[in-house]
Amino acid sequence: MFKLPFLNKLSELNSNFKALLLVIFIASTIALLSTLYVYSEINKKEGEKLNALLNYTSEELKQTENEFKEIKTTDQVQLNLKLLKENKDINENYKLAIKSYEEILKLKESAQKTEELDKLFAVILNNLSERKYDEASKVISELNKKIEDLKPKSPASAKIPENVKVSNSPPGAGYSQQRVDVEGLGSYLVSIISADLNSTRVIVDTASESDCSNECPTLSLGEYVSRNGAFAGINGSYFCPEAYPSCAGKTNSFDTLLMNKDKKYFNSDNNVYSSVPAIIFSGSSGRLVGRSQDWGRDTSVDSVIANYPILVTGNNVAFSGGDDPKQGSKGSRSFVGYTDSTVYIGVVHNATVAEAARVLNTMGIQNALNLDSGGSTALWSGGYKAGPGRNIPNAVLFVRK
Repeated sequence: MFKLPFLNKLSELNSNFKALLLVIFIASTIALLSTLYVYSEINKKEGEKLNALLNYTSEELKQTENEFKEIKTTDQVQLNLKLLKENKDINENYKLAIKSYEEILKLKESAQKTEELDKLFAVILNNLSERKYDEASKVISELNKKIEDLKPKSPASAKIPENVKVSNSPPGAGYSQQRVDVEGLGSYLVSIISADLNSTRVIVDTASESDCSNECPTLSLGEYVSRNGAFAGINGSYFCPEAYPSCAGKTNSFDTLLMNKDKKYFNSDNNVYSSVPAIIFSGSSGRLVGRSQDWGRDTSVDSVIANYPILVTGNNVAFSGGDDPKQGSKGSRSFVGYTDSTVYIGVVHNATVAEAARVLNTMGIQNALNLDSGGSTALWSGGYKAGPGRNIPNAVLFVRK
């Protein structure tokens, strides 16, 4: 068979080309396999790292979940709840115990025998120290019942001396101790001093020269009388006595408005008690304002003192009771008041604040303001007629013009 030479060359080329292609294919395959092997090894290592990381994270998560379950169901949450309850028990029982203790102090101030109460209070302190809060609470309830039993319950429980005169009118001048009969309530012992504002100036003296929030100076009523040459005086506004645990950090301080004899205003920047009433004396007259915040800072007047509540105003009873248990308990109730140009200071003995208002209204005193009472009660007229009571930060005094 006849073949062309170039066809023979082509055939030979094709054979060589096929061989070349085969070599290229084999080489490429080897290279590809090598590459795949390398990537496979890399991925294998990365995968192992990833799996290791995943396994570690999973274990950490599992451990955290177990710890959370343990905290939630056992130790910490339960411990926190226990601590919260214990803290609440401590606070509640502490407050109740302090309140009871201060009631015991009031009974001591009124010369009541408190030996049994003191023993119960010692039991309370012991229970609290041993964290026996339920037992402490029970003893506090028992103590409070015994405190109530010792408090005077009626006017008859405080005997009025037989030689005390019976009069429902205040004296025209000077000091008087008298029995006042109030319709529907009974009889009350009243110690009262009257003075004419045309010849008497009412001043307020303070132991401190300026505002004082803690560890404030105090004096006895007799010292206030002596250093001012006064002929009569009475204890002043509510304050925080040193003996009361609740007064820690504000010992002997008072928060109500006052202008003393040196024309110095106290607590002008204090708005906490700005809604309480105040009584003002100037010249031959007196004035009551329902809210001390409504009074300016007039220094031309003789005296300004705020306290609460107003007992009578315009010859009408202004206070018939409130939510404060201290005002609803029996005690010596100090007051300052006026009718026209006559000024009065005095004490209604063994009365609630509401009863004191009825007593003064029965006596015909047209305007009167309640003052501090209890262990602070003190009245002076040539000597103590009530008290002397504890030392006080301020006092209301009568001086001659």
